[in-house]
Amino acid sequence: METQLVPTLKPGDIVVMDNLGSHKGKQVRQAIREAGAKLLFLPKYSPDLNPIEQFFAKLKHWLRQAAARSLDELTHAIQHILQQTKPCECANFFANAGYDRT
Repeated sequence: METQLVPTLKPGDIVVMDNLGSHKGKQVRQAIREAGAKLLFLPKYSPDLNPIEQFFAKLKHWLRQAAARSLDELTHAIQHILQQTKPCECANFFANAGYDRT
């Protein structure tokens, strides 16, 4: 977070997070606010509003199809799925969760 997210934030940006315990830590909240961004949390138990849940569903589907039986096979399958996931598909995950690009 401190090396990837915070350096990209500008005053007025809004960061939306789910309720994972590590997202709610004091250091996380403080770093985001010090960057001038506003922090909002999704309602509890609302996976339909969380774009990553759509990706996780896709990942689980393809991992079942891959039927990996070793750590190496699992690693290869995950790498393949990540390489096959296009930016437009990720944008669709956000659109399906109700996020507007503007």
